[in-house]
Amino acid sequence: MKINVGTPDRVLRVVIGAVLIGLAATETIGWWGYIGVVPLATGLFRFCPAYGLLGMNTCPMKER
Repeated sequence: MKINVGTPDRVLRVVIGAVLIGLAATETIGWWGYIGVVPLATGLFRFCPAYGLLGMNTCPMKER
């Protein structure tokens, strides 16, 4: 897996994923909030399969 998620994108994904999971765990939103696992995982692993398919990359050259 080639790194294709840059630092600002990574932080945003981790925060959004954690918030969604937290809201789902406290039953503030429905079970669909556990979809937050996807942005959380892509942020932690710094790889987004959708970016790979679309040829996108938010990671600067020095971080690759």
